[in-house]
This record gives sequence, structure tokens and C-alpha cells, in this order.
Amino acid sequence: MVIRRTLTRLATAVIAAALVLGAFALPAQAALRHIDGTVLSKNDADRSFRISTQNGNRVRIKVNALTRFERIPGGFGGLHQGLRVEVDAKRTASGLVAVQVETRGGGDDDGADDNGGGGGDDDGPNHT
Repeated sequence: MVIRRTLTRLATAVIAAALVLGAFALPAQAALRHIDGTVLSKNDADRSFRISTQNGNRVRIKVNALTRFERIPGGFGGLHQGLRVEVDAKRTASGLVAVQVETRGGGDDDGADDNGGGGGDDDGPNHT
């Protein structure tokens, strides 16, 4: 009887711990946004750039020391007007901060997506 109560309490504690960890993990994942667009401008002074999204919105995105650049030679220095990019960013108190920035279409910058499609559009729920 004592063993059964101990096992029940242990199982309850494990389930409670899993629920608590899950509650913290979900908001962190949901906070990440994927944005496709074209670079409009870059501000070296505050390490930010502006893009025009596929639906015409203009978005300002900051970068920091943790931002990863994929297929962009020179990283932040390689960003230039007209470059088509995909950005994974998180919202902070000071605005959007890029976690990763990469060229669209596998680095060839022709607008084709990496899956052989024609326009690089992405229908995922977090895409803007």
C-alpha cells in the first residue's frame, strides 16, 4: 500500500513537471516569426534593416551578436537594397530581433523556393 502511494505521488510529480515545462516551451516557440521579404534599407548605426514583405508591409528588424546569417557573404554587411531574404525573428520590448537571416531561394536569389516551386511563397502559419 505504501509503495502504491509513493508510485502515485511520483507519477503525479512527473506529470506536473512535464506540464510546467510544456507551458514554458510553447510561448517561446510561438514568439518566433518567419518573414519573407525584400531589403529596402539598412541602418549600420543601430544594426537594423527594413524589408518589404510579400503583402506590402514594411518591417524594421534589428540584429545582434547572436543573429545567424546564412548564404549572405559578410553577414549584416552583405545586406543590400533589393536582396530577397527570409527572416526568423522574435518580438522583444524593443521590436523584432532577427534570430536568422538568409537569402531566399537557396542563395541564387532568383525567387524560386528550395523545393522546386516557382515563387518562394510559404503557406506556413507563422509566415508573413
